[in-house]
Amino acid sequence: MGICLHEFNFLRYSKQQRRFGKTITIGRQRLYVPEAIVREALLLNADYRNDDFCDQMLKDGFGASDVDSVDFSEYEGASIIHDFNLPLPDPIPSQYDTVIDGGCLEHIFNVPQALLNCSKLCKPGGQLLHMLPANNCCGHGFWQFSPELFFSLYSPRNGYANTEVFLAEVAEKSRWFRVKPPEPGERINLRSDSEVYVLVRTVLKGRSFSHSAIQQSDYVFEWQARGEEPKQPVGSKPRSGIVRALKSAPAIHKLAASVYHLYRPADSQYRLSELNPHLEEVPVSSLVHRATDAEVRTPEVA
Repeated sequence: MGICLHEFNFLRYSKQQRRFGKTITIGRQRLYVPEAIVREALLLNADYRNDDFCDQMLKDGFGASDVDSVDFSEYEGASIIHDFNLPLPDPIPSQYDTVIDGGCLEHIFNVPQALLNCSKLCKPGGQLLHMLPANNCCGHGFWQFSPELFFSLYSPRNGYANTEVFLAEVAEKSRWFRVKPPEPGERINLRSDSEVYVLVRTVLKGRSFSHSAIQQSDYVFEWQARGEEPKQPVGSKPRSGIVRALKSAPAIHKLAASVYHLYRPADSQYRLSELNPHLEEVPVSSLVHRATDAEVRTPEVA
């Protein structure tokens, strides 16, 4: 677990949305960004020195008033010792303006409980940040994460706002891909040849939030289409009538799918490029700049 360049830049991007305030990291996060880059990007004075962990950097450069960390073991000096596979103790001792998962949830077996714990640690109006393996990281941890998990979980109906999802290729430092939320009936298909991380930011709107009934959106659309026709937002693109008709006849659909996969063109429309309809390529430099305190926005949710 640690803050490398992509994670560092995503923290900088998140700082432009709001100051970090009272902050907690899931796991004690080591700092792997060269000192000179940290100093220049955050406009720190020449006396700044990196610590082994990111805590002091968050205070000096991100407006964190306090930085706690929660971990299963005390071997790295976490301030709170708790198994994130289990519910947080009741009552929760503190709530935080910023909750940072800089690459911890992939190592935790009980991911639904860990995600719930993250939200319970967050104040209403606070931000939740995840930086997790998405593709070609098999063996790094227990899990790799799909963008749609976060679109489905961190939705307005569940009590979240301003959810953003990016994909970052580990070896490509200058660009990210902004992931567009799926339209009704669509599935976000993504393929890559290299290691890819998913970067997620959302805002907890209030104390009443839900982590129940999380389903993949294209299946929800199909289920609804077989009953009452769902209301679609303006500009939505539901699956074509042909696809829905084929899916109602499983044997024919299976045969048609086999033929399609045998003769379809190269799958460039699923790769990490602007040929993929779900992605928008964005230079990191256009998202992240050396923001002064005066440029930091006020919190999005009161």
